Amino acid sequence: MSGSHLSRDFFALVKAIGESKSKQEEDRIILGEIQTLKKILSGGKGSDNGSAGSAKKKAKEYLVRLMYVEMLGHDGSFGYIKAVELAAAQSIVHKRTGYLACGACLSPDHEFRFMLINRLQRDLASSNILEVCSALTAVVRLITTDMVATVVNDVTKLLSHQNDLVRKKSIIALHRLHQLDESNITSQDLTGHLRRILCDRDPSVMGASLCVIEKMTIKDAAPFKDLVPSLVSILKQVVEHRLPSEFDYHRVPAPWLQMKLVRILSLLGKGDKSSSEGMYAILADAVKRADTGINAGFAIVYEVVKAVTIIYPNTTLLDVAAEAISRFMDSSNHNLKYLGVTGLAMIVKDHPQYAAAHQLAVVECLDDPDETLQRKTLDLLFSMCNPVNCEFIATKLLSFLKDTSDEFLRKDLTKKIVVISERYAPNQQWYISTIITLFSIPGAGELVNPEIAQNLMSLLAEGGGDDDEEEDNAMRMAAVETFVNLLDEPQMPPILLQTLAWSLGEYAFLLEDIELSEIIEDLCKLARRTVIGESSRRYLVTAVFKLVSQLGTCPPCAAHLVDDYTKSRDPILQQSCIEFQSLITENVQLLTEVFPVDASCEDVGADENLSIVQGFVDQALAKGMNPYSPPDEADSDEEEDGAGQASKPVFNITPYEKPSAQPQQYQQQQAINPSFSSSTDTSGGASMSSGGAGGDGGVQLGGGGDVGLRLSGVANVWGPNMEVKKQEPVVVEKKPEPVMQPMVEDIPAPVAASAFVAVEEQKAKELTDKEKMAMALFGGLGGGGGGGGGAKERRGSTGKSKLEAMREKKAAAAAGTVPGSAPVPVPTPAPAPSDAGMDLLDMTFDGPTEVVVASPPTAVLGFDGGGDLLSPAPSSAPAPTPVAGNNDPFGVLNEPASLEAFSYESVNVVPLPIDTAGFGSRWGQCGFQKKASVKTPNRINSLDDIPAVLPGFGFHPVETIVKTSEAIAAGVVGGDGLILLHFKVKGGGLGVDVTVKANNPTIGEKCFEYMLESM
Repeated sequence: MSGSHLSRDFFALVKAIGESKSKQEEDRIILGEIQTLKKILSGGKGSDNGSAGSAKKKAKEYLVRLMYVEMLGHDGSFGYIKAVELAAAQSIVHKRTGYLACGACLSPDHEFRFMLINRLQRDLASSNILEVCSALTAVVRLITTDMVATVVNDVTKLLSHQNDLVRKKSIIALHRLHQLDESNITSQDLTGHLRRILCDRDPSVMGASLCVIEKMTIKDAAPFKDLVPSLVSILKQVVEHRLPSEFDYHRVPAPWLQMKLVRILSLLGKGDKSSSEGMYAILADAVKRADTGINAGFAIVYEVVKAVTIIYPNTTLLDVAAEAISRFMDSSNHNLKYLGVTGLAMIVKDHPQYAAAHQLAVVECLDDPDETLQRKTLDLLFSMCNPVNCEFIATKLLSFLKDTSDEFLRKDLTKKIVVISERYAPNQQWYISTIITLFSIPGAGELVNPEIAQNLMSLLAEGGGDDDEEEDNAMRMAAVETFVNLLDEPQMPPILLQTLAWSLGEYAFLLEDIELSEIIEDLCKLARRTVIGESSRRYLVTAVFKLVSQLGTCPPCAAHLVDDYTKSRDPILQQSCIEFQSLITENVQLLTEVFPVDASCEDVGADENLSIVQGFVDQALAKGMNPYSPPDEADSDEEEDGAGQASKPVFNITPYEKPSAQPQQYQQQQAINPSFSSSTDTSGGASMSSGGAGGDGGVQLGGGGDVGLRLSGVANVWGPNMEVKKQEPVVVEKKPEPVMQPMVEDIPAPVAASAFVAVEEQKAKELTDKEKMAMALFGGLGGGGGGGGGAKERRGSTGKSKLEAMREKKAAAAAGTVPGSAPVPVPTPAPAPSDAGMDLLDMTFDGPTEVVVASPPTAVLGFDGGGDLLSPAPSSAPAPTPVAGNNDPFGVLNEPASLEAFSYESVNVVPLPIDTAGFGSRWGQCGFQKKASVKTPNRINSLDDIPAVLPGFGFHPVETIVKTSEAIAAGVVGGDGLILLHFKVKGGGLGVDVTVKANNPTIGEKCFEYMLESM
């Protein structure tokens, strides 16, 4: 026995329930207890007969045992009446137990609740404070909407009761009645009562009113706007320690009251400058006084930081909040660091400059062993993402996605990576690389929305939208090379496998140095794997069909594959193989029409009359069948009207409106963009005819109707421009500044010229790895990019990628050798004359891939549509691919004109000798920004040319980043005209992107024009 007030039976019941090993054993115990309680409560053992005193003493215990029965999911309705009876007892203990049992067991619509009305009214009018308090507690739990009118007057009278405990409970009960029925207690009435209770002489009653005010302010803050001075005055009294000492918690004055007041003030000051100005001083004072090193004080500081980010912004108050966050971030306590990261995430949404001081702290939080801190830091990275640092942040998120096994975190990270890739992608190639990397992460492919794969394939099919076919082909070639390197992966998720199959089937011919027969062989091996689903196998087999059509001959592996799957259990796959077998044996001339090269965006014709079934229709009519009669709209309306009258609906007696010819959403899209395709026009999207529905949950990429994704007239979500319509090619375009600027520290402006041009006396210290990560995170420059790891080739045990192995094999076959034998010496051609340090024939595609050397135009041999398609074709590619780069690659050999340094109003630019950290700190202070793409530069053709050219421009080369093909430079004009340059060299001879930032818009515009002319 744990106490004399508990019987042996009750103690045994609780012990038995706690020690039960299964649900069945627990149910057996409860069923036995039900039988015992029924016998006792119905007048058997322990009833009032012969032992009334003993029964009254144990009545409380019986109801508690009844609540155990109800809590464990069994019916205890046989004892409800006893609970109602006990609520009318004279003993306050029994009364409170009866009210508690009724509130816990009676459903909202139970009729026994009405039996308590008289008892509640009597207790509310009682002179016993304990009975009144018990009744107010029961009102909150037991009163329903129909019963509000019976007790509202009694509760309202208790607001002026002389006891503070009664006043506290009455205002809470009145708020509950208002929530149940606003007609009996309106918002205006409740607001008036709250204003009076807010000025109550007892602080605890005032604190109770704050709870109600906060709830009502969340719903509508307008009625409480005029209370800001009163609330500020109350908070000032609390902060200055004017409340009695019993409200202190570890020497912090009433911390819960302070937090409640701060939250209410933040709601009232949101978007209201006049209201916010009245609370600036007290919020700053609250932070200062609460910072005592105690957890309760830290909680107050955190609430103030939240309020500062919600109310109308104030620079001084933001500085105070940033300083408080600094103390949190520098703490060794993980809980305080968590608060710091959370507060920093709230501030950087609208004020990114305050994050610069915490660069290293944020990076350290990413490596912290505390998993909750890591997750909150990842949320911070996502909230502070912008076009400058998106590559680094995407890389970090991908890294965490690979390492974590938490299902919910993986879903969240997958969504974040997709949003970053589609919203902030610097170019299409990076977007494709990042999405492919996301698909290839084990377990992540199943979490990606199938629409993402559809977007990726539509991007490959339609291109970047700027009508630059060379750039689009370079993008497709990079994607195909990535997919070729994935062919040897032992396992791939369905979404990656289907995307790979479609991409190789459409654009494998772009790889001129790879035999299509090798790709066909690898696809056949993939299709024969038993672990893949039927839907993925259809995509792979369809890709083999396309490549056979492009190759002009059917390799043995493809013939065996088609022959085997003509007996497949999958009817769709079986039908496709039988039809393809019929094509290559009986109708070979139709093969190129059925599988055209790079025609996924072409219109697909449809026979609306269905002439193919006309023969069946004629036979049925000849047998006496009735001809098809289309439904008449007028008849249909009459039938609907008749049905409506017969059914006699209760709530809607008006007839339904006649359906419009087109859905409203479709009409809105037509009004916005008249070029929006109809349901039978697939010209706006890629015709993904690689498979049917069903299978293993893969994406459905059918080309007809509403299944295929159409991007005609839809925003380009994977590029930085996000334009809806195609534009004419423009070399120079002014882009708006991003919403989130790089987070940097404040620097005074204007700055003296000597501060810019003076050479630092002390040698700049070398950046550590964490500092480089911080620079990439907060400035987007240096070490973090690389496309989220997607551009890295997957290499086998020999150290060579799948693509390199294929290229070596083809080169060896062309040279008459086999791989692994001694190579035959190849005479080195004489180099073309060029400038020192400039590779004029460098036409690589974003990375260290094979150099494509431009050669004089030669005739391209390929299949021309005639002859025997099953005979070997003279070339693996059916169509020539345009060579990346300029039409005349030797045109750049002409010596450019002499170079003069940039000058403004006869004042030459002076090189600014700063390091990368100094460059990043000044980047966000420049209000002017303009970017352009120079497609055919005369002076810069590779990354190595930039350091040699920049001194001639008059700028100091700060850093050259080989990994991301970027370079940065700095200069100053006239002492205060800061100019920062950023260069991005695009592979494949696609030109150079140059960005000019300046603190003086006039100087920046002139410098921008100068760079376009000089480059």
